[in-house]
Amino acid sequence: MIRKLAVVLFLLAVVTIVLGGAFIAQGVSKSAQLKEAMRLEQITLGIESGEVEVGEVIDSAKEAQIAGDTVREHRHGIAPTYGDLLGGEKYDATNPKQLTYAQALNLENYLYLAVMGFGLTQSVIASGVFMIVTGIAFIVTGLALLRLARTY
Repeated sequence: MIRKLAVVLFLLAVVTIVLGGAFIAQGVSKSAQLKEAMRLEQITLGIESGEVEVGEVIDSAKEAQIAGDTVREHRHGIAPTYGDLLGGEKYDATNPKQLTYAQALNLENYLYLAVMGFGLTQSVIASGVFMIVTGIAFIVTGLALLRLARTY
């Protein structure tokens, strides 16, 4: 009976380690994909001019958070809320103030979604690492059970 339990633990270990590896691979690949997509957009808000000249762009969660906060601050300088901007009227794309506000809102959302995306990829990678550690624990437990079974 103990040997059967050890075999089950070994099988669970293999499945857990493989799934953990898949989680890590997906997290790393999606993080790289997000980073590359951000580089293609070439957003440089808040980056020093010397760094921009050498090709530095916003491509990390920290940089996106700072830029998103900056855009939000500037957008609130136009109007505290979208409702205040419209003043009970409908959106008018020919109104430069409303158009600027809408563009700022879109950029802000893009940057905050990037922050969330990076956070999600980090969570997926951490879950994968946890799965691998759990798989290793299953192996160690299975080996201990096999040693115990030999004594009986």
